[in-house]
Amino acid sequence: MNSVLSTLRILEEVAARQPIGVSELARVTAMPKSSVQRCLVTLQQAGWLRIVDADRTRWGVTMKALTIGLRGTGEQDLRDLARPVIKRLSAETNETVHFSLRDGDDIIIIATEDSTHVVRVFMEVGSRVPLRASSAGVAILARLEPAEVESVLKHPVEDFGEPVPSAEELREEIASTARRGYALNGSAWFRPHVSSIGAAVTNASDRPIAGVTLAIPEMRYDPSQEKALARLTIAAAEEISELISSV
Repeated sequence: MNSVLSTLRILEEVAARQPIGVSELARVTAMPKSSVQRCLVTLQQAGWLRIVDADRTRWGVTMKALTIGLRGTGEQDLRDLARPVIKRLSAETNETVHFSLRDGDDIIIIATEDSTHVVRVFMEVGSRVPLRASSAGVAILARLEPAEVESVLKHPVEDFGEPVPSAEELREEIASTARRGYALNGSAWFRPHVSSIGAAVTNASDRPIAGVTLAIPEMRYDPSQEKALARLTIAAAEEISELISSV
């Protein structure tokens, strides 16, 4: 029984922290590296985990784990609702589009549509990003009550591995996002050389539960097109919101 519990613990930690290596997993779980490695191999053989960074041997969950998790919480239906919309937005702009669901202080990417350009923005389905480190997350924060925003900002971002804006910088950005109706990341947050536009998706109670992100390599981003791209991104988010409200 202990070995089963240890294996499940490793699966949970990889899902929460991916991509992650053996040493970090051993540290956060207080388990010997040899035990962690055995759990990882077992989960890999069962189809739950895979190596996502061969150079540094870092692990991530497979679509098997993601699909079961999505179905178990009803998120699979949400992804199915959003997919035609984000596919159309990607076709209209020929850029990558991410659809992310809020999970506490983070967002989890549950669907993507890639650009056809050789140089494009890529993030795996299942990637977890702090709300405060993404344009979709800031768009969601801009639709929350001030007390809830402060609750998010008071929690430090740990084990993310990339710089994030300070609480004061976030308050200013949230205010700007609320005024213009969309979040804008001009290659300043956690992914250098990536520009993105984010819009919040709401449920029937007008509460932000998800976000749409249009992600563009900085080298191809044209600031003069910001308003046009923002209109398309907002329209996609509003369409998904209407679909959710009508279910």
